Amino acid sequence: MPSGRKARAGNYVPAKGRYGNNNMGMGFFIVFLRGKQLFLRHFFYFYKKLIKRQNMKRLLIAIVGLFTALSFSSCGYNTMVSKDENVKGKWAQVENAYQRRADLIPNLVNTVKGAAQHEEGTLTAVVEARAKATSVTVDPSNLSEEAIANYQQTQDALSQSIGRLLVSVEAYPDLKANANFQELQVQLEGTENRIAVERRAYNEAVQDYNTTVRSFPNNIMAGIFGFKPKGTFKAAEGSDKAPTVSF
Repeated sequence: MPSGRKARAGNYVPAKGRYGNNNMGMGFFIVFLRGKQLFLRHFFYFYKKLIKRQNMKRLLIAIVGLFTALSFSSCGYNTMVSKDENVKGKWAQVENAYQRRADLIPNLVNTVKGAAQHEEGTLTAVVEARAKATSVTVDPSNLSEEAIANYQQTQDALSQSIGRLLVSVEAYPDLKANANFQELQVQLEGTENRIAVERRAYNEAVQDYNTTVRSFPNNIMAGIFGFKPKGTFKAAEGSDKAPTVSF
């Protein structure tokens, strides 16, 4: 029987074709494996490259953040923030002292009104000056020269009205001997002393702050972040001493 024939089927199948199909399948499988290896090799290459870029990006962000923090520190940003907050705290104490005086005035007016009926005009002036003074407020974030000057003007006007009222009391011995009036005298004198102390502390804090924001290179950072010079109370003649309340 000739080689390459099947006895039963009677068909001739070349031996070369039978083994050739197996070799072709094996070839495709090998090409597939090599393609897979090449794909995985490129995949891991680009993955490592991506990870490396991400790490470099994180490192760059950290370096920039550190540099920014050091720049803020070296340019006085943190110092200006601290001194700005100190000024705001001193201003709050000034307002508290003035508010304490404003709270004493109604009792003072009522006490004087009962014993000095002829001083109605003086009492009215005090009440109106108090109302105007308490209506003027200053935003702690905007302690400008204009804002402080306006605030000081209304408070000084109230001080003058109180002074005129206290002078008029001299004509009423019974009022001067009144126990309630004497207590108000002590409280008012103490409040005036406190106002003088708090105004001086505020002015010192502002002077320190203004020197910082106007000095180079702090003035550059101050301009960028909006740190502006602040206003102070202006000294008038005799303002360095607390008003004397005498009866």
